[in-house]
Amino acid sequence: MQFSLVVTDKQSKARAGVVQTDHGAIETPIFMPVGTAGTVKAVHQRELKEDVKAEIILGNTYHLYLRPGLKVLEQAGGLHKFNGWDRPILTDSGGYQVFSLSGTRKIKEEGVKFRSHIDGSALDFTPENVMDTQRTIGADIIMAFDECTPYPCDYSYAKNSMERTHRWLQRCVDRFDSTEPKYGYNQTLFPIVQGSTYKDLRVKSAETIASFGREGNAIGGLSVGEPAEMMYEMTEVVCDILPADKPRYLMGVGTPANILENIALGVDMFDCVLPTRNARNGMLFTTQGIINIRNKKWADDFTPIDAELGGYVSTFYTKAYLRHLVHSTEYLAGQIASVHNLTFYLWLVKQARQQIINGTFRDWKDVMVKKLMTRL
Repeated sequence: MQFSLVVTDKQSKARAGVVQTDHGAIETPIFMPVGTAGTVKAVHQRELKEDVKAEIILGNTYHLYLRPGLKVLEQAGGLHKFNGWDRPILTDSGGYQVFSLSGTRKIKEEGVKFRSHIDGSALDFTPENVMDTQRTIGADIIMAFDECTPYPCDYSYAKNSMERTHRWLQRCVDRFDSTEPKYGYNQTLFPIVQGSTYKDLRVKSAETIASFGREGNAIGGLSVGEPAEMMYEMTEVVCDILPADKPRYLMGVGTPANILENIALGVDMFDCVLPTRNARNGMLFTTQGIINIRNKKWADDFTPIDAELGGYVSTFYTKAYLRHLVHSTEYLAGQIASVHNLTFYLWLVKQARQQIINGTFRDWKDVMVKKLMTRL
């Protein structure tokens, strides 16, 4: 994997770049739709490519390990062949499940013992077998196995967890570098910065992660309940340390405002379930602000969902029709809303990129943050 910087904004730390993988180029800043179990919920691959214009999607190691399982994925020739997606894929290592499934897991130095959320069966995740699993899934970008700490988190816990994450990283690197890709294309490993909301821990972790010299780096353990300003503070601290010639990936973020503010701090890559999860609940992100399509005010609004955004679903369907589908609990409602929200997110990062290239990002960002978070 190669990363090239096109331009850095003179009035902020925002960057426009290109990540080159064997499955194609990714123009940054970029938002990556989340396809947890091998699918972006309610969205066809054709829609992801032609309407949403996604350049890379995510899969989740924990969920794919359980279903369909590694045997099926390997027989298929990897996740790309299994789900028909021929552009880059990134896989989360399962570190987030260490956080989200805290009631059914035990963390030890060797790794993490889980209970499957499907049938309760015992699972052992170690840095080594997580590398092997992601090799088998076939992601272009593989994430190191870490612990995503909760918020709030006391200092001693955060410090011990961070140090263990660093030890796990060394084991991940050793395993990754001693194995080969299975499907004839290159894979790359991103380490993950941890340290909760403690500046000294974040500094230490960022320095440690940078010292490994991998092709890209990630920032984890944020957007887990801490105030947005705290997220921005920690992100800025880390981005100032992580090397400028490598892409920076802020995991699990976030709202349109979160994305724009973190782009301004030097982040290149984002993912979040928010656009699809909120879509299924009737919340639409638009170029004019946020719409709760369930509200009665849209019942006789026969204008397009978002004429300015463009794209098929956003300009073909009306707000009144989508509201009708939502209240009728029709499956099509979730499909339309999901494609729309993802189209908006990809539009947003592409607009940000163009503004960075034009040298107008900061002023544009300040206007857009207020506009896009307005409730219509």
